[in-house]
Amino acid sequence: MIKKILYSIITLLLLNNLTNASNNDTLNIQNNILTIDSLNIQSKSTIDSLINKWYNKQMSQGSDTSFVVDIPYDIDFVPDFPDSIYINRLSNLPMVIDMSYNKIVRNYIHMYTHKKRQLVENILGLSDYYFPIFEQILDANNMPLELKYLPVIESALNPSAVSRVGATGMWQFMYSTGKMYKLEINSFVDERRDPIKSTYAAIKFLKDLYNIYHDWTLVIAAYNCGPGNVNKAIRRSGGKKDYWDIYYHLPRETRGYVPAFIAATYTLNYYKEHNLKVKKSDLPILCDTVMTNKRIHLKQISYVMDMPISELRALNPQYRRDILPGIDKYYSIRLPFDKTCLFIDLQDSIMHYKDSIYFNPAALSKTPHYTRYFPGPPTKNHVKLIYTVKSGDNLGYIAEWYNVSTSNIRHWNNIRGNKIRVGQKLTIYKHKSKVYKYKKINSMTFSQKQASIGKTVKEKSPIIIEPLKEGEYELYTIKRGDTIWEIAKKFPNVTETEIMNWNGISDASKISVGQQLKIKIKG
Repeated sequence: MIKKILYSIITLLLLNNLTNASNNDTLNIQNNILTIDSLNIQSKSTIDSLINKWYNKQMSQGSDTSFVVDIPYDIDFVPDFPDSIYINRLSNLPMVIDMSYNKIVRNYIHMYTHKKRQLVENILGLSDYYFPIFEQILDANNMPLELKYLPVIESALNPSAVSRVGATGMWQFMYSTGKMYKLEINSFVDERRDPIKSTYAAIKFLKDLYNIYHDWTLVIAAYNCGPGNVNKAIRRSGGKKDYWDIYYHLPRETRGYVPAFIAATYTLNYYKEHNLKVKKSDLPILCDTVMTNKRIHLKQISYVMDMPISELRALNPQYRRDILPGIDKYYSIRLPFDKTCLFIDLQDSIMHYKDSIYFNPAALSKTPHYTRYFPGPPTKNHVKLIYTVKSGDNLGYIAEWYNVSTSNIRHWNNIRGNKIRVGQKLTIYKHKSKVYKYKKINSMTFSQKQASIGKTVKEKSPIIIEPLKEGEYELYTIKRGDTIWEIAKKFPNVTETEIMNWNGISDASKISVGQQLKIKIKG
């Protein structure tokens, strides 16, 4: 039986700022409730320490260590756990795919349970609708059910997601791959956005990859970067076929892909332990599908059946112009379960409702507006902050200081790529409950800003780097949107300072597209 942790009377103690917990603080289980004996508790770290002591004691005695955190009094409380807890929890998941644990996985777990809590809570709500769809199709194809977590890291369960390189839908299919797996893509329909058909296509792709590698971890890596890159990594590692053995030979993005998959799997199974709440989705859980070969506009259905057009679009994101083309082919329309019979009864009325307007040739000839996926706009509870770009800043630094994503900053400020200039004013949105913490950042020194995220800046001392000799380096050609900071991230154990010194660069902003940089080849 899962035991629930009850942090008794802690709220009052925190509010009254009582003294630190004494050495006699212990945790006991009585009637399946885990309670803290002492009342002298002041901080979160003390609570974490008591949980960890209890957990280690349970482990040493071979007792049950599973529990659920229930903290109704403090919505912002985020518990931390030692590595032994994460290892034990991952090992307890009934899964075929290897759930390895290391510091890289831990960092991604921390990202989901600390930095991206709001995103995870949204995903939890959406999962109630999408996971049953994935599970049914995976089960019918005898595939590991944990593959349902792939769309979480691909698109955050957003069927309309479009990446910067054009990968589309929850499973992030490129155009060519989508066509290869028989997905219809034209001016009216993009089945990469269809949650059901794209899932069938993704499973075929994953099956093909498994037939190559016979290892699900390598399959997941290949799903992200392609089998060609995985094959290169295997060759460069001397023929090794364990993901962690070829880790540093994979493209940088893929190195984080498998750890992110493991972390997402962990987080969505143990979200209660991290005080994450499910943010309910507006999508109806019970739905059904009706097939029709009639040309119908979603707005016709909306008006005749008195349904919100936003709900119809969310349930049928594959229709780019809100139109089911019909004519010589049957198309599906997904509706709430209690609306399917009504649709069948009213189909003729729906078809003829203002059809001369919705299917006017002039209206159909207009170029459709394809909406790319961007982070949702801030809510009314968010406050706008202004940050003035300073010398040495880049989007990566600023995103870390404000605990937001670089894509959010680009979206809020209409920025393409990563180029920003000194003196530029950037808009940053933060929740009103956290404005006090972040509004000081604009006036801080670089050292203070780094300290605010737990990083220290060492005093700069003269760095003497010997000139690189022929054969000691490889050349990197700068692409549009590159910064020294992002280039350094592409190479293991290489820093911005080293790149600047190797190439005689004194100002990191003075680099240009097409310029070639020397990068030392490190072991």
